Amino acid sequence: MTPPRPGPTGGDRLGRTLRLELADATLREWDATVLDATPERIVLDRSAFYPGGGGQPPDHGVLLWGGVQTRIVGARRADDLELIPAEGDPLPVPGAAVRGAIADERRTALMRTHSALHLLSGVVFRDFAALVTGSNMEPGEGRLDFNLDAVPEGFKEAVAARCEQEVLADRAISVYSLPREQALAIPDIIRTAKNLLPPAIEVVRIVDINGLDVQADGGTHVASTAAIGRIEVVKVENKGKGFRRIRVRLRD
Repeated sequence: MTPPRPGPTGGDRLGRTLRLELADATLREWDATVLDATPERIVLDRSAFYPGGGGQPPDHGVLLWGGVQTRIVGARRADDLELIPAEGDPLPVPGAAVRGAIADERRTALMRTHSALHLLSGVVFRDFAALVTGSNMEPGEGRLDFNLDAVPEGFKEAVAARCEQEVLADRAISVYSLPREQALAIPDIIRTAKNLLPPAIEVVRIVDINGLDVQADGGTHVASTAAIGRIEVVKVENKGKGFRRIRVRLRD
């Protein structure tokens, strides 16, 4: 059952930084003001750099200011959202106006990959009743671990075929937020064997693949399963009793 949608989720804050990517994962450029800048980190009042989390690596990109650029080689959560400047690059001063820009190819590949892993999770949960025990991704490839005791004959081929069916179904992928109590009332909203949702989170961000998968998640995603493109199931590995690893990569 798909829960009611209260509308698109608005931008959230991390300390002094308004996180624009949570409201619009397609945003690639924006204007901002520098709040702090050191060789170790830059803090903006507004940022679309995803700081990493949920298995999704952080964004790369640049800040443009005063006719020069500062390369951003990562981002992280701290008291504020901290951008990591490339060593030796010039630094803007606090109060400076900058133009932020995300490395589009990397972000888009990560969005497609993250959505592909949610699709895979939805297929394996629906058809084999297995929960996720671990994950990892890089642009264009990733893996999920499942608490699956045994796999039937033709498991790899069956998973690949069903993932292809879900891509072709062009299911909408929507993102919205719900109060914690309401979110946790959704059946199977936590698709991991261990509930990793921190107790302090009062509003839960939901990623919903319409008719297939509804999960609590903080990452960035494409708008439909068709936008993921072809998913290749590369390998199914036995990592120990009740522990199966499925590796996938994008082919388009």
